[in-house]
Amino acid sequence: MSQQYAIALKGITKTFGSVVANKNISLNVKEGEILALLGENGSGKTTLMNMLSGIYQPDSGEIFVDGKAVSIHSPEDAKRLGIGMVHQHFKLVDVFSAADNIWMGKEKPGLRLKKDRFAKIDEIARKFGFEMDQHKKVYNMSVSEKQTLEIIKVLYYGAKIIILDEPTAVLTVQEIDKLFAVLRRMKEDGHSIIIITHKLNEVMAISDRVAILRKGEYITTVDTRETNEQALTEWMVGRKIDLNIDRPVMEKTRPLLELRDVSIRNDEGAVAIDGVNFYIRGGEILGVAGIAGCGQKELCEAIAGLRPLEKGQMIHKGDNIVGLSPKAIHEKGISMSFIPEDRLGMGLAPSLSITDNMLLKNYAEAKGPFVDRKQGRADAQEVIEQLEVVTPSTETPVRRLSGGNVQKVLLGREIKAGPNVIVTAYPVRGLDINSSYTIYDILNQQKQAGVGILFVGEDLDVMLSLCDKILVLCHGKVMGVVHAHKTTKEELGLMMTGALDLTNKYEDKPAGIAKDTLFAQAETGEEQSQ
Repeated sequence: MSQQYAIALKGITKTFGSVVANKNISLNVKEGEILALLGENGSGKTTLMNMLSGIYQPDSGEIFVDGKAVSIHSPEDAKRLGIGMVHQHFKLVDVFSAADNIWMGKEKPGLRLKKDRFAKIDEIARKFGFEMDQHKKVYNMSVSEKQTLEIIKVLYYGAKIIILDEPTAVLTVQEIDKLFAVLRRMKEDGHSIIIITHKLNEVMAISDRVAILRKGEYITTVDTRETNEQALTEWMVGRKIDLNIDRPVMEKTRPLLELRDVSIRNDEGAVAIDGVNFYIRGGEILGVAGIAGCGQKELCEAIAGLRPLEKGQMIHKGDNIVGLSPKAIHEKGISMSFIPEDRLGMGLAPSLSITDNMLLKNYAEAKGPFVDRKQGRADAQEVIEQLEVVTPSTETPVRRLSGGNVQKVLLGREIKAGPNVIVTAYPVRGLDINSSYTIYDILNQQKQAGVGILFVGEDLDVMLSLCDKILVLCHGKVMGVVHAHKTTKEELGLMMTGALDLTNKYEDKPAGIAKDTLFAQAETGEEQSQ
């Protein structure tokens, strides 16, 4: 096996029961390169990387590190071989400091720790251009700070081969640029980097080569400079896909729901949303952009009636619906569907089948003591076919599905309820490009049917293409509501970090709005200057 490869996989196969996750995969990673790993949901990307990081072991095949055949039976084995993986869901202890999180996996037990341990972390940070406060507690960190900590941690362990799983999922444009600058420095230092991502524009921007998997099988590896997004998509899916996201223009209608001077606290009692004003209009997609943890979750839960307001009003047809239960809100004329960020913890019952999860939405409407499982099964089958959910049957427990298929079941159930307001948080997180575009099409169909949609997203390119307007949050405050076709990713990124405040430039400004201004504008078709 040639010494030019930091990692070489030969004939790797991994099965889980009757499911073949990886089938006879052979690919390699060069020393000092960035390799992007692409594939649809269920194509075996994460399983393959979990075998490199020691979480799984292959049923057959060989792994070579620096040209030598190795056996990786645990994460400790991977660590000794210089392989480190930064998972999408960080493996950190919240109550520990940054330095403590690094040391606990490296320092040997005993009363004395090495005196140079702080200096070594500083040296790594300076070398690659990281910014990190070693004494800061994890629970006080932003997402980008946590990711920085995870990368420094694997470098501290001596990793030369680094695997990043969806590293840009919840970062701003500016944070992504900083991360990519760091990755390029690591590459120049001789590190080999594997990135699992769904964002084709980022693949083109950062990678040297791209390896594509489809349905558990290796398809090809191409030089990034010799390909394009359309070609990569066709290799991933096996057919041509139109990468344009439609934004149908709808006639302006009266707002379905208005929020006035709303403040909300999070689970720790801190203010998560502070004096927010905006409205959701029928036939319009209102995007919500912001760094993870800046109040999106609390805002969605409050609109859905699952979290109390500290102050403010939510107005529907002149009535304040604050304090009403989801059932009472429905009786007021708002048929609302909520697709939460936490799919299994809040959205679905993981131990129940797809059929039973479909029934959870309307079981209370049953006319007798028994629910109509026949109808529930038919609804489940329709969602499976429409969204191409990969499952053995409608009776499969949801917890046995992949993350992407879980999201499809949740979205399909909520849309089948026939809502006039949809509140959705990260509806395509974890979905492959084919499934993501199916979701965008469904949301646009709902928009054309007059549904008002609040879309909390993380991919600014998607938000700029899909949404009509974008509300930007920073530390719970609105930085402005901008028209998607009149703004840029850079402008949104500055607003998300608080460096730019456009509340006085665009409509829906969060301060000084007269009591009935928003509804009056919508009734007459008048809007503030744009």
